[in-house]
Amino acid sequence: MAQHPLNIGIAGAGIGGLAAASLLADQGHEVSIFDQFETPQPVGSGLVIQPVGRRVLDVIGAGDAARSNGHEINRMLGYETTRNKRVLDVSYGTSYGLAIHRAALFDSLLNAAQAREITLQQSHQVTRHSDHHLEFEDGSNAGPFDLIIDASGARSALSPLKSRTLPFGAIWTSLDWPETDVPLGELSQRYTRANHMIGVMPIGTMPNQNRQKAALFWSLPQDSYGAWQLRGLDHWKQEVRTLWPALEPFLDQIVSVDQMTMARYTHGTLRRPFGDGIVYIGDAAHRASPQLGQGANMALLDAWALSEALKHFPVTKALPAYARARRGHITVYQWMSAGFTPFYQSDSKILPVLRDRVMFPLSMTPPTKQILTAMVKGTMLPPLGYLTPMDRSVL
Repeated sequence: MAQHPLNIGIAGAGIGGLAAASLLADQGHEVSIFDQFETPQPVGSGLVIQPVGRRVLDVIGAGDAARSNGHEINRMLGYETTRNKRVLDVSYGTSYGLAIHRAALFDSLLNAAQAREITLQQSHQVTRHSDHHLEFEDGSNAGPFDLIIDASGARSALSPLKSRTLPFGAIWTSLDWPETDVPLGELSQRYTRANHMIGVMPIGTMPNQNRQKAALFWSLPQDSYGAWQLRGLDHWKQEVRTLWPALEPFLDQIVSVDQMTMARYTHGTLRRPFGDGIVYIGDAAHRASPQLGQGANMALLDAWALSEALKHFPVTKALPAYARARRGHITVYQWMSAGFTPFYQSDSKILPVLRDRVMFPLSMTPPTKQILTAMVKGTMLPPLGYLTPMDRSVL
């Protein structure tokens, strides 16, 4: 290691925070995590851990547990319902995406952290940082720390990131996977133009359970959740049946509007994801639409890049090295997310036509087909820059 052990305080026991804690504890640093919940818990439904993210889980020792609960998906497939034509078809080739419930992913990361000498402080809502200390809602503080890591997500009280709200979000829920003709090895979606979209994917099992689960999501303008609730379930279910009759067994499990949770998305990136004694990772550093399925993977890669930088450099040089290592990968995916999202989530009448008649045929021909596969897998650019070459055998 390039320096003496550091005293590190991490704000947030989410995906990035837990991953960073394990990686840094393995380097001999003294690590403390502070989280607002009385009991650490995940927020959200299902997500996909791409090959680059699985590599980080394996380094931490959480990969086997995640795979035991998750479900492999080999394809992302979407149809436009008016013409019943494919408009999205991306295969993983010889690899796969690991679709997993956030609770199962969180459980694997938490167990890995608890197997190390890491201090986890619950019921500590971070409100600010000052003079290398973290300050909490009750007026108490902790520190001083040699380094503070802000992994507290999109609602961070520490991050200076100013993001813009995206026009569309989604309502989602977790359900049991029923008897159905919907393929179990795919992320499947149906569209009418770009302003109506529903998707479903298998997300494996919950911790200590064996019932296969599904994540179901419906695109919705970010300011329309209240109106959707007022219209009632019957109105919405009829819309879904019109788009995709095969989802009836899923719809049967939804008996209240309260089962559907609204997710609103923002877009933005910190140009300088570090400051004096503090560094930002995950959604505290960059946010984007989930259209490319990279959010959790980005947090894992941030944690890994930061740990590698601290392995090779003293902290004053490690933070800029971390930022340089991640800049290219993050920039490319931020721009692609901003560019692709309106073709699948917007009120535009022109973009869906371009998607269906130009983009999709082009995506089925080399080299575009191979580029899209690399994009989904997270390997468009080296995810850690010059710090650590990825093990290509797992991608």
